Amino acid sequence: MGRQPRYLWLAEQLRGPILSGELPPGTRLPSRTRLARSYRVSEQISRTALRLLVTEGLVESRPGSGYYVRTVPELFRICRTDSSSGSGLGRLSRESIGTEQEQCAPPLSLRLRLREGEPVYRTTSRGLSSELPITLHRSWEPASLTAGTLRTPFDSSPGSGLLERLSAAGHPVDRVVEEVGVRALRDSEASLLGSAPGIPVLVVERTHFSGNRPVETSDLIGSSEQCRLLYKLTLARPRRVGDPRRY
Repeated sequence: MGRQPRYLWLAEQLRGPILSGELPPGTRLPSRTRLARSYRVSEQISRTALRLLVTEGLVESRPGSGYYVRTVPELFRICRTDSSSGSGLGRLSRESIGTEQEQCAPPLSLRLRLREGEPVYRTTSRGLSSELPITLHRSWEPASLTAGTLRTPFDSSPGSGLLERLSAAGHPVDRVVEEVGVRALRDSEASLLGSAPGIPVLVVERTHFSGNRPVETSDLIGSSEQCRLLYKLTLARPRRVGDPRRY
């Protein structure tokens, strides 16, 4: 095996004390020049090592000031196995932003199996921690399902759940499909989350079905650095010798 590059070696000399807590958050690291002198490497190597630690999220660069040990952001675990099939915000508080009617456009039309231009209801809310937005939840449902009834998102009573409302309108939900991915935060989402466009975010696309028909689809968006998805799966118990067979 070849010799380890010097910038990786230098990064490890700094990474260890950071992870152990010897260098606590907020600690200012030596300058590139001081690191180069202390560890007998070039400034190019010290610069590359510091940039690597920035990429790993352990260090932040403050223009005109230097490099500092970064504060580890608080983690939020979002349960995806809640019994009501809601957003599963856990200890986050929910802030309702509102519902609007809009025309369906791709790729939403594919998820809801609608034609472009068909009306949908879009509902937006946020998950907050100490008044700071952590997650953004956007859901869409075909307006044709509840239009003309008192079961639209506009008319639903506070606290009433999606499943209850759609079931009362004649569209009981019997299946949920989720797809999880990571993408860049979009401009329209960044302002609602108080974040910069382009940062990587975790996205859960959840679609509710009534029979084979999608009746609602949603995006749960949160920082990939702060949000974790928690799944709890119940497994069938293995049949023991002597247990009666079930047909």
